[in-house]
Amino acid sequence: MTAPPAGLSTGPRGTPGRPARLPPLLRLLVLTQLAFNIGFFAVLPFLSAHLGREIGMAGWLVGLVLGLRTFSQQGLFVVGGALADRYGVRPVVLAGCALRVAGFVWLGYAARTWAVIGAVLLIGFAAALFSPAVESEVARQAVVWEEAGGGPRTRVLALFTVAGQAGAFLGPLLGALLLAVDFRTACLAGAGVFVLVFAGHARLLPRHLPGRARTRVRGGLRPLLRNRPFLALCCAYGAYLLAYNQLYLALPGEVERATGSQAGLAWLFALSSLLVVTAQMPVTRRSGERLAPRRSAAAGLLLVAAGFAAVAAARPAGWTGAAGLVPAAGFVVLLTVGQMLVVPVVRAWVPDLAEEGRPGLYTGALSSVSGLVVLAGSSATGLLLDSGLPPAVPWLVLAAVPAAAVALLPRGR
Repeated sequence: MTAPPAGLSTGPRGTPGRPARLPPLLRLLVLTQLAFNIGFFAVLPFLSAHLGREIGMAGWLVGLVLGLRTFSQQGLFVVGGALADRYGVRPVVLAGCALRVAGFVWLGYAARTWAVIGAVLLIGFAAALFSPAVESEVARQAVVWEEAGGGPRTRVLALFTVAGQAGAFLGPLLGALLLAVDFRTACLAGAGVFVLVFAGHARLLPRHLPGRARTRVRGGLRPLLRNRPFLALCCAYGAYLLAYNQLYLALPGEVERATGSQAGLAWLFALSSLLVVTAQMPVTRRSGERLAPRRSAAAGLLLVAAGFAAVAAARPAGWTGAAGLVPAAGFVVLLTVGQMLVVPVVRAWVPDLAEEGRPGLYTGALSSVSGLVVLAGSSATGLLLDSGLPPAVPWLVLAAVPAAAVALLPRGR
């Protein structure tokens, strides 16, 4: 068992009734995720309505703008991760925060299409810088914490997930309050959050993180592309993300079919957020004690598949009204519990599969590769849902995706 690097003491070791306290750096990074999501979700959920109603963009152009933001973020995670390996976490995080501030201020004042596109590209690229830098360091520090006897690394990644979900819950509430003034105020408030994050990290984030040497790129992406276990994990995670994406693609149609409107969606999304915030840590503790990482991820994928199967089983009955929402609620619960099993385990798995000295590249590649899987699968899913097949068939096909992904999970953990 290795000792933690200097300056990163874990404090008192955990006891059966009292888990070890996280070191200051990990606490900073977890709070960073909370702040990132508060600032982000105070603005972005309201962007499409702002573009359509206040700027007057056509629907296809709004979709293009949102797609460009997603691409500039998820698609470039691998770039941000590689830069974090090369130049260190601190400068990449600070640069990302500065760009996010500039992007939100620009978006608040943007009134023309080219300006809006420039602003959202800047906002997306900012996240492509700071997110893989923070996530890779959290995963690396979680391994250090585990080796020092603090507890399973998945517990740290679970806490990171809870912080992100709490931010995703609080951000829209803040944004809704600020929209009572106008969209620009929400943008400036989001920028203000990132100014505070920038100032906090400029003061508290070490210039050099012990144990993380800056690495010059060796061999480009070839070693990564030859890393079959890692690519298999990316594809399995991509299958999970494709399934999770159905909260925004398949679920709204099901809710509207059952109730005649999409008003119930807000309650179902709130249910998902509440489950993660309240149950993530207990679920992770129980699964960590009873299941090996591969089995935990497999169980999560199978629960996600069961959520789709539950809707498929109920569809022939054609329930409507409150009864019609029961299968949708079951789907959300099973999908969310599956998420709680899959996400921390996969994030904790990446350091074991990454090359020495390149955690950022591999953390970024996980998001970029799985994002490509989602991009390809979402188009097929849209065709499937509009295919005119018997109503249970699309849900059964979607259930098969995470179930089949179990076979892709690497062996050995």
